Amino acid sequence: MPVNTPRTPEPTVEQLLAAAHTHGIAPSRLRHLDDAGLGDADVDAADFDTAAPERSTSTGGLLADYRDLTDVKLRTSLEAEHGLYIAESTKIIDRALRAGHEPRSLLMSRAWFLRLAPVLAGDLASDAPILLGTEEQVDGLAGFHVHRGALASMRRPRPREVSATITGARRVVIVEDVVDHTNLGAIFRSAAGLGVDAVLLSPSCADPLYRRSIRVSMGTVFQVPWARFTAWPTGLQELRQEGFILAALALEDDSVTLREFAATAPERVALLLGTEGDGLRPATLAQADATVLIPMAHAVDSLNVAAATAVACYALQIE
Repeated sequence: MPVNTPRTPEPTVEQLLAAAHTHGIAPSRLRHLDDAGLGDADVDAADFDTAAPERSTSTGGLLADYRDLTDVKLRTSLEAEHGLYIAESTKIIDRALRAGHEPRSLLMSRAWFLRLAPVLAGDLASDAPILLGTEEQVDGLAGFHVHRGALASMRRPRPREVSATITGARRVVIVEDVVDHTNLGAIFRSAAGLGVDAVLLSPSCADPLYRRSIRVSMGTVFQVPWARFTAWPTGLQELRQEGFILAALALEDDSVTLREFAATAPERVALLLGTEGDGLRPATLAQADATVLIPMAHAVDSLNVAAATAVACYALQIE
């Protein structure tokens, strides 16, 4: 007969308060989603819809940040309008806090609070409310199983200017029209791991701070400076004025191989990448100083844009 693993008992109020005390977390920050006896306890379904326009800091208003996160259109609209993004998992929340991003609130099960308390203390401490509930309550609110421990509603940092983002940079990745959040997150992860100094996005690119992008990037969207062009593709002239060579990854008749280009790569390179189907727009290609290709075998014409980014960034690493 199969043996069922005993479920870990819910932490008691005393255990939660003890953990808060140990790590210097003010008990007033703890708010329960039921009547366990801490803070703003009387929350019902009606509270979930209250105060969305005003972004109230009542428990009901805070819960509105997390409701039904599987609705992509709703989350995109809500986050853009109110300047929020959702960080998911202990590791990603830790990276967001270390990057100086400000939490509006945090949502987690009581059991996860005991594990996450050290991350929320010390230099990363804030006064953001910590919303606690059972796993079922947290999952029901978010609309999916929050198996990575916790969610945080974070205030979006002020957008960077392209000029400030490329100051001092030597390797830059420029992404045109990539709307798939998974691909964009993977591009950021490769850029971070392979020493890219900045990522720049065309106006229609996906949001790096969308939950899936953040998750796939493993939180590196907080580590690599990035900015979005307002003028495209004419904004690329700014990089040329700053001494960058614009290298477009494209299958053109006059393209050189990545190995050839990397062998004599200039000091400052901005690598242009487009969508998987159509590639870079003709107007964008016209801005490039060089076109570069990754030689392929077995009649494969190209790599996934995220994989191509990784290959190109590795080849252009600065020793």
